[in-house]
Amino acid sequence: MGHLSLPSKRNPKQWKLLDLVSAAFFGLVVLFLFLVFTPFGDSLAASGRQALLLSSSDPRQRHRLVELIEAGQHPQPIEACSAEEVDHMPCEDPRRNSQLSREMNFYRERQCPIPDETPLCLIPPPNGYRVPVRWPDSLHKIWHANMPHNKIAERKGHQGWMKEDGEYFIFPGGGTMFPEGAIPYIEKLGQYIPIRNGGLRTALDMGCGVASWGGYLMKEGLLPLSFAPRDSHKSQIQFALERGIPAFVAMLGTRRLPFPAFSFDLVHCSRCLIPFTAYNATYFIEVDRLLRPGGYLVISGPPVQWAKQDKEWADLQGVARSLCYELIAVDGNTVIWKKPSGDSCLPSQNEFGLHLCDESVDPSSAWYYKLEKCVTPQSSIKGKYDVGGIPSWPDRLNKAPARAALMKSGIDLFEADTRRWARRVAYYKNSLNVKLGTPAVRNVMDMNAFFGGFAAALASDPVWVMNVVPARKPITLDVIFDRGLIGVYHDWCEPFSTYPRTYDLIHVSGIESLVKAPGSGKNRCSLVDLMVEMDRILRPEGTVVIRDSPEAIERVARIANAVRWTATIHEKEQESHGSQKILVATKNFWTLTSASH
Repeated sequence: MGHLSLPSKRNPKQWKLLDLVSAAFFGLVVLFLFLVFTPFGDSLAASGRQALLLSSSDPRQRHRLVELIEAGQHPQPIEACSAEEVDHMPCEDPRRNSQLSREMNFYRERQCPIPDETPLCLIPPPNGYRVPVRWPDSLHKIWHANMPHNKIAERKGHQGWMKEDGEYFIFPGGGTMFPEGAIPYIEKLGQYIPIRNGGLRTALDMGCGVASWGGYLMKEGLLPLSFAPRDSHKSQIQFALERGIPAFVAMLGTRRLPFPAFSFDLVHCSRCLIPFTAYNATYFIEVDRLLRPGGYLVISGPPVQWAKQDKEWADLQGVARSLCYELIAVDGNTVIWKKPSGDSCLPSQNEFGLHLCDESVDPSSAWYYKLEKCVTPQSSIKGKYDVGGIPSWPDRLNKAPARAALMKSGIDLFEADTRRWARRVAYYKNSLNVKLGTPAVRNVMDMNAFFGGFAAALASDPVWVMNVVPARKPITLDVIFDRGLIGVYHDWCEPFSTYPRTYDLIHVSGIESLVKAPGSGKNRCSLVDLMVEMDRILRPEGTVVIRDSPEAIERVARIANAVRWTATIHEKEQESHGSQKILVATKNFWTLTSASH
């Protein structure tokens, strides 16, 4: 009978294969136990969830997560973004915008991603972040760790912009055109401009650097709004806001700036490097649209009496003459003009081809509105709005402006709104213990400002308010400027043009109206995305005050838990009519280390 002969020892190749399989199996077992029973496993799992969370390849996953958060069925907080995103601005992301056209600096304007391509995560603070230095000390110094960006200090320190000093950045108050400090520069301007008599109130500082001019101008009773693009000095607006100076990120490129016509009493450019006479003086025309009749335009630096820029200086003077601006003074490299009041004297023939806009051009539409190459006629807007035609500050704060009357029952609405917000703000302070009026609050945003009544009620507090008028709502921002306050147009289905951690308090009345389409009631975007954006721009330990219907506040409260806010719900003040509740929330101070546990 035959039998099978077994080899006395295995083939070396068989041993090798079996060893590899066995080693792999035992290795997987050990790795599994390691991941289950060690903190490293928790960390790795968290990073895996993060990778899934940040993936934009499957919008359905993102939509599902948003639905769970809105329904209160997502027990965990929204994940933290990576450490590389501590200063992220979604609409001013150079990684994306660098691929766009350079023509008229289009690539440096707002270019927002669609929500499906936006990571749903919470921006962390940088390592070593502290609660900011309180105003007014913050005008002169801020924590270095809050914004550890040394480029401006290294490049501009000799001009008095800012310097590193131990654990602080300090701000001597200088600028490229006023290295000796903003105070003597403002005093020089005061020789030609009536800065101190209350006739001037709102000021636009273009290409502001770290905004020292605006910071010191506030001591004269004026309210500046500074802007600059995100550029090689990437944090200049972040520094301005950290100092407690009104500012936001913007670029004068292909679109109008987000303000109504005739908003600013004073427009200032100190080496802002805007080519005012380029493109048939398009940028000068935009400044003219924004400057109130009887207001002042100040340009310091090139091309004003600047070496090798004789033609540019001649062109600049030519444009001003064509618009009948009165030359007040040329003092060194600083020129000051006064805009005429009354109908434009623009001649039919001029070297720049300037002409008046026709009536079909709305001078106050300015949300993604392409720059016009025509001059805004003053007769296009009814009522008095010129410097001298409106009351001086502070009388103008609570007197209904002529432009309020353009809305149906506008004067009555204005007066009722002013009374309503005086009552509501008193309730916030006295009954809800909101920190308004204390050193804890300096930078304030009102996301749905209407006539600016909330900001007006805070006029005696050491705060400034960014009044936001939603782009799809009635254009009331002109009334806000007429009463001596500042603000911008914005659509809250997009991120705001500011750095993270730049506001101490965010207020919104009617939050659901910001995400719904007017008329249809359908959502244009997600309330979750809006509150994640609010969290991005709110400082740690900052406050959110939201008032809306009880049903809306219930939805907001669920999302507040997901964005790591500690929230309480309150009844409205007794004097107010209608059904509303108020949510007051605090942004918890968490770090990437604490978020991973």
